[in-house]
Amino acid sequence: MGYWTLDDIRWEKFDSAKVDADLLKVAKAASLVERNARDYAAYLASVFNDDPEVLRTIGEWADEEVQHGMALGRWAQLADPGFDFDAAFAHFVAQIKLPIHATESVRGSRTGEWVARCVVETGTSSMYSALAQAAEEPVLKQICQSIAADEFRHYKLFYSHLRRYLKREKVGFWRRLRVALGRAAESEDDELAFAYYAANHRHEGKPYDRQANVERYAHRAFRHYRYGHVERGFAMAFKAVGLKPHGWLNRIVATVALRMLRSRLRQFELREIKATAA
Repeated sequence: MGYWTLDDIRWEKFDSAKVDADLLKVAKAASLVERNARDYAAYLASVFNDDPEVLRTIGEWADEEVQHGMALGRWAQLADPGFDFDAAFAHFVAQIKLPIHATESVRGSRTGEWVARCVVETGTSSMYSALAQAAEEPVLKQICQSIAADEFRHYKLFYSHLRRYLKREKVGFWRRLRVALGRAAESEDDELAFAYYAANHRHEGKPYDRQANVERYAHRAFRHYRYGHVERGFAMAFKAVGLKPHGWLNRIVATVALRMLRSRLRQFELREIKATAA
């Protein structure tokens, strides 16, 4: 089992006066996605059923991911005693279904699957690093720091599998790039959006609106990104697709991406303000 446990978290340091309402909403949503990792592990185990090395490591990875969800959920219940973590999770998994019995990767190749997994770990490690820096509440800061460290290790694990399969399948740069871009675009699919809705709005009785919840989550989570988070994230993604991780291209892409992100987040925030006022 991983590098830390729930008992290592300094729960007695919790300070309700330092809870940020927006970070609380992000933590609630993230707790559901993280807790659902066993379904992802089942999918990977099915796709890589003949690879003992994958089967050996994927269970440990899933245990650590579930622990992330449990830590965030426990913190969220401290910050909001009315938050029903189990009920929110049940609502989430009733809607979000993964192809756990697939025998082939939905990414078109096994190499593509590891590219996609590297992209996911790139995003999560960047996000939790940003949230750790933004959080003033000490317990949430410790949790996010611990999760970010795990996600960096998970990236290294998946990248090691990617290198093994590149030798077998010879998947070229352009195919890897298409997979990476496709997986990055899925950050606006139903998984995170519905997790945000299930954790924060299901009790309001309003129907689920995917785009509205994408925007609500995004402007609360991603407004904490700084250049270093974005640059390091692109370095990790570049490495997975076969580009030089650090250099002029990364610096340009990271600078442009951060500007575009901030512009989009301002639009999202303004739309939510208008919708709330209406």
